[in-house]
Amino acid sequence: QVQLVESGGGLVQAGESLRLSCAASGSIFGSNAMAWYRQAPGKQREWVAAISSGGNTVYSDSVKGRFTISRDNAKNTVYLQMNSLKPEDTAVYYCAAGTIVVAPSRVPYWGRGTQVTVSS
Repeated sequence: QVQLVESGGGLVQAGESLRLSCAASGSIFGSNAMAWYRQAPGKQREWVAAISSGGNTVYSDSVKGRFTISRDNAKNTVYLQMNSLKPEDTAVYYCAAGTIVVAPSRVPYWGRGTQVTVSS
C-alpha cells in the first residue's frame, strides 16, 4: 500500500525556519503530483503548496514568497522549506499525493501529519 510519512515538525519562534519532509512509496512518487496541506484546530484543511511530477510548483497566497516545495525523486521525498514563520502558520501539516492534489476531496493518498507550532 502507498505510504506517506511526514517528519520535521516542531516548535519554533516567529521568524525562524523549519524544513518538513515526506517520504513516499517509490512506486507512486515519480508519477504523481505532491502537495502539502495544513489544518489548525477548529479550521478546515487548507492547501499550502503543490509540485507536479515534472517539477512545476504553485503556492497559496498565504505562504507565497516564504515557503518552497521541492522533490527528490532519487529519495522518494518531497520537502517543504518554511521560512519567516508566523504564529498563524501553526497547524498540523499533511503530505498528499495523487493525480489531483489541489482539491482535498480528490486526493487519494495522505500522510498522518506532523505538528508545526510557531510561538510569538
